Amino acid sequence: MIVGAILTQQTSWKNVEKALQNLKSANALTPEGIDKCRIDKLEELIKPAGFYRIKAKRLKNFIAFFRKQYHLRMEALFEEEKEKLRKELLKINGIGNETADSILLYALDKPTFVVDNYTKRIMFRIGISDNPKEDYDKIKNQFEDALKEKDEQETIEKYKEMHALIVELGKNYCKKRPLCNECPLNKICQKKGVRNELG
Repeated sequence: MIVGAILTQQTSWKNVEKALQNLKSANALTPEGIDKCRIDKLEELIKPAGFYRIKAKRLKNFIAFFRKQYHLRMEALFEEEKEKLRKELLKINGIGNETADSILLYALDKPTFVVDNYTKRIMFRIGISDNPKEDYDKIKNQFEDALKEKDEQETIEKYKEMHALIVELGKNYCKKRPLCNECPLNKICQKKGVRNELG
């Protein structure tokens, strides 16, 4: 999941799956495997995910951090406090807010909401945000405040489900060229047919 979160930057999950399969076939889909893999070999294996030279460096950057701080132990990541780990992840070259939160939520089951371009686009179009490039943390906090449950596991599941629903809405209806008439949010959308700077 961590490797997938890094590889999915600026590409589709379908392409990421091909790269993950290549890594698995080469016995390189483990922290130790990536750590030992030569950078040129790693580039070749993840080529289907696009931007493979940049992403190979980002994988190596993450692994270097993981080895230095957590001795390549996944249990140590699971045990680390969420906010401390998020700050550490954001210091790694090539890992931004969305990737850090994807790692925390999907790989480590920590309660943090993932904001992507679909989220920003939909929030703008339905009128919750008046800025198509709204601040990441502002949107993240809005979702977390609205969806947080008393039980942490329920919160985590809600965050995952909401993010998945947003992705489906963005991919199938609220596209760059929106399919407004078919969209389930048509009745509440304030900017039907509008294309914004995010596309």
